[in-house]
Amino acid sequence: MEAQVERTRKLVGGIKAYAICIFCNICLAGYNIISKVSLDNGMSVYALVVYGYLVGTLTTALFAVILERKNDAKISMVILRDIFFLGLLGGVLGRTLYYIGLKDTSPSVATALSNLIPSMTFILAVLCRKEPLDISKLSAQAKVGGTVVALAGATIMTLYKGCVVISLNSAHHGTAASKLHLKKDWFKGSLILLGSYLSLSAFYVLQTVTVKKYPAPITLTSLNCLSGTLLSAIMAAILDHKASSWTLSWDMSLVAVLYSGIVVFGLVFYLQVIVARTKGAVFITAFRPLCTVIATIMAVLLLGDVLFLGSVVGAVVIVVGLYLTLWGKEMEKEKKTMEVTTPSQCIEITSEKP
Repeated sequence: MEAQVERTRKLVGGIKAYAICIFCNICLAGYNIISKVSLDNGMSVYALVVYGYLVGTLTTALFAVILERKNDAKISMVILRDIFFLGLLGGVLGRTLYYIGLKDTSPSVATALSNLIPSMTFILAVLCRKEPLDISKLSAQAKVGGTVVALAGATIMTLYKGCVVISLNSAHHGTAASKLHLKKDWFKGSLILLGSYLSLSAFYVLQTVTVKKYPAPITLTSLNCLSGTLLSAIMAAILDHKASSWTLSWDMSLVAVLYSGIVVFGLVFYLQVIVARTKGAVFITAFRPLCTVIATIMAVLLLGDVLFLGSVVGAVVIVVGLYLTLWGKEMEKEKKTMEVTTPSQCIEITSEKP
């Protein structure tokens, strides 16, 4: 009876984890669409970054007070330094470059290229000597191969458009397609997105190091948002002097700010922390291509985006590279678990001998 209850509990827990990951990717896809609409309607990139991080600071601070009020970790000068650079990499560079790139491309391209983040993070972790690389092992070969394949897919998406694959309204989309082909900013926007994801990859490497020193992820996220708010506000004050850029109306600009701060920084992050504690970070990352699919469908149906052959081929190649990298990481994780478990089992067997 107890075994059946335990199996039922594990089944429910597994279904819950899958449902949470699917819900999070729907939210992230919606974030891409809403951000694109607000930017196309004239909202300032810098204002969107500052306001989004400000709301994110308040939202995550509330979560931290509720869930991590017993946190005893001390904030040292080293942690403050890391928080400064996290705000710089995540807010000033990562988020700002992302919005600029999204404005010049489309949500489908932005989400497809975001699948490069695990590969970029792996490269930076190796270069910073935070992750060992033994090329003789199959797991390392899978991670390196996946990284090369993913970068090849990004190159295809950036340099090659090809023919139109999906166009719901031939008249409207024919005009949109011709404009898009003539738009030189498409290539520039793709490169800016790659720069954004490189910065976010560096952010994740530094965050992994910092959370070990300060093991309170929600509080740390709130401090990161605060740092991002202050630094992006300084950047915005230098680059955008128009008072009209900072006016929020009851339209999509306000929705974008609230959605970014409450849903993305607050709800999605909290749900991902819950799943990561039981299933691990690789499980969450494996659902990343779902966001690309959902965002592409939303962009075609809601925004009238045109889907090109180069975007489809590039996205598929990137996803293949992503899963190769994740497979290598999971293989490495299982091997480490076996290495830790096996000696302890040998000690138990030895201790039982007379």
